[in-house]
Amino acid sequence: MANYKPDLSCQNKFIPINFAEQILPGTFEYALCYIVENKLDLSGFDAWYNNDKTGAAAYPPTVMLKIILLGYAHGLISSR
Repeated sequence: MANYKPDLSCQNKFIPINFAEQILPGTFEYALCYIVENKLDLSGFDAWYNNDKTGAAAYPPTVMLKIILLGYAHGLISSR
């Protein structure tokens, strides 16, 4: 079983912005979040992570995929 870090994009503790309230229905960002979270089967990534007993928690594949796809959609192709 993969050990993922919690997705804190909807928390209001350290950053006073709730991500779910910032994206508007009908926008590309809203569609991207909906597709990645509800339509894509990302269970194949779980087989790659063997950190359930040892090692640090990893970021969830849904969070990482949304970051990568949104960056590419806005023309950001560098990771620097």
